[in-house]
Amino acid sequence: MELFLYWNRLRGNRRAPKRAEIEPVEIKTLLADTFILERDTQGDTVFRLAGTRLCSTYGKELKGHAFTSFWASKDRQAIARLIQHALEDKSVVVITFDGSSRDGRSNDFELIILPLDDDVGRSRALGTVQPVEKAFWLGSDPILENRLQTFRLIDPDREPLFLRNRPSVAVPPLLPETEAMMERLVDTGGRRIRHLVVLPGGRRK
Repeated sequence: MELFLYWNRLRGNRRAPKRAEIEPVEIKTLLADTFILERDTQGDTVFRLAGTRLCSTYGKELKGHAFTSFWASKDRQAIARLIQHALEDKSVVVITFDGSSRDGRSNDFELIILPLDDDVGRSRALGTVQPVEKAFWLGSDPILENRLQTFRLIDPDREPLFLRNRPSVAVPPLLPETEAMMERLVDTGGRRIRHLVVLPGGRRK
């Protein structure tokens, strides 16, 4: 929420703030867990920068690594689409996931991706990863694989309090079940747009 509020203040009435407007000193308490993503010349989304604690969580320097490479193979297509929405549609993406460690431990995390504008035409996004519980072994037993649990795709102009009133969409484990889930969401009031279902939010007039 702290990073979202900072990003939202910077952007004002624009779709997203510019990369040059980000002042590290203003988010110094979050820097260790913060990252910047950038789409490279091959079209892959890679870590441009990553905080020290985030790198420690994964046991390596993240700069230059593809964002999708840290996810289970069954989740990579969904993650790539969510990143596309953040970079191209300037949507805010919130993801919860389970991180599996080298020694077989697991911990739940929440991740937010916030789009940025850039004068040089590069697609970039700001984000942070936060553990739901700060397990004692984080930083010594590296996370090797992320497994997607839920995601929220938010238009920040329409859902300013999304972290408190926006329902998550659970991600089913098998692809055949995805279509059935989508149809159930449509039947309960959702509106289908391509591969997504837009759910009524908790907005108050």
